[in-house]
Amino acid sequence: MNRSPDSGISVLEATVAGIHAAMRAGRLTARQLVQAYLDRIMAYDKSGPRINSVLQLNPQALAEADQLDAQAAASPSVPLAPLHGIPVLIKDNIECAGIETTAGARCLQGNLAREDAFIVRRLREAGAIVLAKTNLHELASGGETVSTLGGQTLNPYDLTRTPGGSSGGTGAGIAANLGLLGIGTDGINSIRSPASANNLVGLRPTMGLVSRTGLVPCGLTQDTIGPITRTVADAAVLLDIIAGHDPGDPATRQAQPHMPRSYAEALDPDGLRGARIGVLRAFFGEGPGHRAVNAVMQRALATLDARGAELVEIEEAIHPDALLADTLVHLYEMKGDLDAYLAGVPAAVPVRSMADMIIAGSVHPGVTGTLKSAMALAGNETEYCERLQRQQALRDRILGLMAAHRLDALAFPHQRRLVVPVGQAQAERNGVLASATGFPAIVIPAGFSEPDGNAPQGVPVGLEFFGRPFSEAVLLRLAHAAEHALDARRPPLCAPALT
Repeated sequence: MNRSPDSGISVLEATVAGIHAAMRAGRLTARQLVQAYLDRIMAYDKSGPRINSVLQLNPQALAEADQLDAQAAASPSVPLAPLHGIPVLIKDNIECAGIETTAGARCLQGNLAREDAFIVRRLREAGAIVLAKTNLHELASGGETVSTLGGQTLNPYDLTRTPGGSSGGTGAGIAANLGLLGIGTDGINSIRSPASANNLVGLRPTMGLVSRTGLVPCGLTQDTIGPITRTVADAAVLLDIIAGHDPGDPATRQAQPHMPRSYAEALDPDGLRGARIGVLRAFFGEGPGHRAVNAVMQRALATLDARGAELVEIEEAIHPDALLADTLVHLYEMKGDLDAYLAGVPAAVPVRSMADMIIAGSVHPGVTGTLKSAMALAGNETEYCERLQRQQALRDRILGLMAAHRLDALAFPHQRRLVVPVGQAQAERNGVLASATGFPAIVIPAGFSEPDGNAPQGVPVGLEFFGRPFSEAVLLRLAHAAEHALDARRPPLCAPALT
């Protein structure tokens, strides 16, 4: 078994609650826990299947664990902090003091963070340990998780496929049990895509619930930060820590009145009973390439129905590809927001603007076109304003639809076809509904496609629940109940317990 020395507990599929129970019983220390994950990173990320999810280890992780162990030993009667000793994987477009923030770009090496992002400070205050920074699709600008600095991250369920993106390093790492909790970012699909592709839980919060200070931005109208975890319970625990007002991010001023006392307290294994869930049929594919996903979704929806949910067929003509083409604004904002961030990076960083990146020719070839498009669209106020108006119209339309049908949430597959093989562009994802509206959404494991030679367990498929603004407590309740009903989470065979 992959056990920390003398701990008596395996880190395979570990949860915050389980780890803290072992710590309180004296069977596990923070150092043992951190070392167990470091051992797995060396065995499965840097060798073996070479998943390649980790960009940088925190060189102080073991020292921080020792400090937490000393504090716990000195005050044994004091309850553990909510995330005491919990190792977290952080996407490398979020600043962690003393560690470079590269967004996967070689040209951002030397960007040593002087202080923690707001959410990282919250994590540390809750007792968490930043274990590592993870690979991402360079500059968070794509769905395949490939970068000049980190190369290609692989999907641990099928090493010939991508892990989704752009937070695919966090997704693959959490799926392979290389850390306990994960943090990703989501501008269009980027938390929920890796959750779907890696048999995980991924939550995109309502715009304004979680601070973005310390984030390398793609477009702040759509950029969010959120949890990537193996269980809904751990996602709720994590959201309890990172949600809330940050004076450095004006969007979070609206959050506090909408937050419950605790998201974790909202969880109910019987939470599907009596819920009205709209099945958004326009977000399902109809061709031969969609059969694998549709088969998983059909079984998942039948299970939700059996557990007491009332499924409402929604035939509204809301088409994800049209939304992608007509409503998103990140490319109109990217130059201004990224240039503002780059203006404050240390002198050791060789670029100070998006134009510098393009001129240097130092970004991944798949990202160059995105940067050039963003340069061309910057300053096009007419089109930008038209898209913002379409986003508002979409918000109104969705709220009206949900009110008319008295829905608690909408449901659909996050991706209409299986996550793509390495070398192909990600296709037919449905995350745009949340990114264009700013409303929350959560993905949970729905099941697997049929196994084959490359995917001995099959390829994961994710079920997405979408809700009204600040309805995270409702979504987490539904997701928790669905998670228990579906029982679809499986660790990947390529990263078993160490012996």
